[in-house]
Amino acid sequence: MRFLALALVLLIALIQNPLWFGKGGLLRVHELDAQVEAQHETNVKLASRNATLDAEVLDLKQGYDAIEERARSELGMVKQDEVFFQLLQPSRAATAYSPDRR
Repeated sequence: MRFLALALVLLIALIQNPLWFGKGGLLRVHELDAQVEAQHETNVKLASRNATLDAEVLDLKQGYDAIEERARSELGMVKQDEVFFQLLQPSRAATAYSPDRR
């Protein structure tokens, strides 16, 4: 009788093995759920970035103000009738050396 009970317990354990540790087991399902959640967070961040880029593209297509702003800030361009002045701040090395100091 004990042998039969032990054999049945062993059989139940063998049947349960694929449920817990198999290809579609609960542990694998838990790992996949974690991966899905991480991918969902990445997708939300990318969707936000895409919306920002979409708005920027729309702005560039509709008006010249955005194009002009980009040309000025990124490319350093000026209009044809404008005069460009560049004011330089004195560097520390230039202020440290002074011909008046002796």
